[in-house]
Amino acid sequence: MNSKPIIRVRDVMKEEYDLVEGLSTVHQVLDMMQHVETKCVIVNKRNDDDEYGIVVLADIARHVLAKNKSPDRVSIYEVMTKPAVTINPEMNIRHASALFSRLGLSRAPVVNGKGEIIGIVSHTDMVLKGLMKLSESG
Repeated sequence: MNSKPIIRVRDVMKEEYDLVEGLSTVHQVLDMMQHVETKCVIVNKRNDDDEYGIVVLADIARHVLAKNKSPDRVSIYEVMTKPAVTINPEMNIRHASALFSRLGLSRAPVVNGKGEIIGIVSHTDMVLKGLMKLSESG
């Protein structure tokens, strides 16, 4: 029987995140980012039948900075990944980390059973918060 405690995504996720509209320019989004520590923004759904998108700062570096494009002329929807891979808050961080590795993700929105974003989780959160909790208990 496995006696190791289970650390869940909800235990390590960041609850604050930035939600933006897809038509915003990269410049506007960078100006309004309040939670820079998440290193990403979530692109809001256009309607109930749409899906969330995600833009990590590396996407902006790759699609805007490296290509010498003006952040005033590029809309955030041009650099987003959509649909964003979402994570259940009850998922064991070991499974979430395996999913991140398999899909090449660095972070993902955490979505509750109602389809609402309740936070952001990253590999960093899982390692620095989750792995440390596992080490302390075992």
